[in-house]
Amino acid sequence: MSDKTFDILNKILVSLIVIIIVYPLIFVVSASISDPAAVSTGKMWLWPVDITLDGFKIVFQNDDIWMGYRNTIIYVVLGIVVHLALLLPCAYALSRPEVKWKTGILWFILFTMLFNGGMIPTYLVVKNLGMLDTIWAIVIPGALGAWSILVARTFFEQNVPNQLVEAAKIDGASDFYIFFKIALPLSIPIIAVMALFHGVGLWNQYFSALIYLSDRNLFPLQLILREILVLNEMSATEGVQDISGSVGSFADQVKIAAQIKYAVMIVSTLPLIIVYPFVQRFFVQGVLIGSVKE
Repeated sequence: MSDKTFDILNKILVSLIVIIIVYPLIFVVSASISDPAAVSTGKMWLWPVDITLDGFKIVFQNDDIWMGYRNTIIYVVLGIVVHLALLLPCAYALSRPEVKWKTGILWFILFTMLFNGGMIPTYLVVKNLGMLDTIWAIVIPGALGAWSILVARTFFEQNVPNQLVEAAKIDGASDFYIFFKIALPLSIPIIAVMALFHGVGLWNQYFSALIYLSDRNLFPLQLILREILVLNEMSATEGVQDISGSVGSFADQVKIAAQIKYAVMIVSTLPLIIVYPFVQRFFVQGVLIGSVKE
């Protein structure tokens, strides 16, 4: 196969992959602001048709949406701080060759990556620690992940040279000084990557909130959006009052429920889509570090 033929086939394949990924995104955005009748009949298949913002109006008129946003932002910001405060010192310590029993600790961490105690034991631990119906029930479980520790450890090993650490120690620097003044400034890419991974996980937190939280005032955004979808599906099938406060015909309820579904998708994913481009360059550098050795 010639290089020209390979390039053509490669461009075709990449174009197909881009279409497969981008089309659902465009469709959801268009469907969220299009007339539900045009969406259900197939008249709208790519670009918006008969633009209307009724779905977004209904969603944002619900005060619980704003409460969910507030709670989720608190969980994400606090969670990232706690997770990084635990993850980075652990990964840095395991990257140092002078740490005793490092291999055994790494094997223990790897074991937890493959096996866990299960949902019921985890729930009992959270309950016995008094974290049910608290912010910590969302923030603490999952704060240290085996995969995150291994990736961060590899980054520290390859970007904080032993010679630099030894030179700092000869000058009288303590381990804490080396970690905060030398290791962390050299590790901005991996910090951004870990913050992104853990932040996305906390933003999408749904199941943990479902089993650990019963206080509605602590519900994250994803749990609120689930309730909105469930209530509107019920109103569409049973003809009951929807979250907008109106009672309409069965057909009207089905249409508005479909539009609210697409609006909810946009509401839940837009903040992450906005943030991701700003950390993308750190993401690539942090994850792929060490894949090419000099």
